[in-house]
Amino acid sequence: MPLLDIRNLTIELDTPYGRVKALEKVSLTLNAGEVHGLLGESGSGRTLLARAIMGIPEANWSVTVDRMMWDGKNLLEMTAKQRRQIMGSEIAMIFQDPSASLDPAITIGSQLLEAMPSNKQLPFWRRRGSRKLEMQKWLHKVGVKDPERLIHSYAWELSEGECQKVMIAMALANKPKLLIADEPTNLMEVSTQAQIYRLLSKLNQIQNVSILLISHEIETLSQWCGRLTVFYSGQVMESGTTDELLSKPLHPYTKAMLECLPDYDNPQSHKTIMPTLAGSAPPLQHLPIGCRLGPRCPQAQKQCVNQPNLHHLRDRYYACHFPYNIEPENDDSAA
Repeated sequence: MPLLDIRNLTIELDTPYGRVKALEKVSLTLNAGEVHGLLGESGSGRTLLARAIMGIPEANWSVTVDRMMWDGKNLLEMTAKQRRQIMGSEIAMIFQDPSASLDPAITIGSQLLEAMPSNKQLPFWRRRGSRKLEMQKWLHKVGVKDPERLIHSYAWELSEGECQKVMIAMALANKPKLLIADEPTNLMEVSTQAQIYRLLSKLNQIQNVSILLISHEIETLSQWCGRLTVFYSGQVMESGTTDELLSKPLHPYTKAMLECLPDYDNPQSHKTIMPTLAGSAPPLQHLPIGCRLGPRCPQAQKQCVNQPNLHHLRDRYYACHFPYNIEPENDDSAA
């Protein structure tokens, strides 16, 4: 049984230009102990999907979904209180904008203490000290060199990188079953990025924590993720195991991204023109009908004005009328 199972999630936003579909018929399956990467450029809808899983929509959202199951429980049938009990304990999220997610009027130490789990086996007068030691331990693990200074500081006194480390420590402290990491190493130095990814990998391998890793860096995701799902403009383009997706892309958008990767074996590659798709990603208020990549796709034909179904081929999923590397008659549409 999958840990997380989402079928045909659509999110519509009320804007001054009318109602627009920011996510359209997105399906996602995540198994226990899996590291799954969501790959796509900014504005592709990855963060909207993460917030829908967490149950923290905005006031102008309209969410429709056929199925949203968490560990055998239907999230759609839960009350707001039941959802809050799951969020933070079983599902945790590292937000992309850490400074906006912290309370500027309360010290970092107070916010961390509130998030730290309490050991109910200890006498009540020892629990606060135990939580403080736990707080310092997690701050060391995420690369904070001077935890005492940070504990007595406010969010507005810290850099974005330090705020991000605080958010990561908060998310990991309760040892959730699923960790959603939205650009977790944004604005961090390279050495700290590697330390954070090693920590996430260790949690996955030792404690079997499932990780949904959101990034636009295909090289990073390919190094740490077992499966990848490619987003473009609110639609899923392709999904599959990382090795197969990199070696044999089915969707034109995936193929175009792989062609932009640097060739480290060719010393002249940095002097060549980088291949790119014509045009740019469409704004939400002017989305094309059918496949949203259609106006830029090198494979586009008249049939692309109809939105392609999500097709299933062995362990791969793709949404394209004219995919690469396969014969169209050999695949089946996903249920």
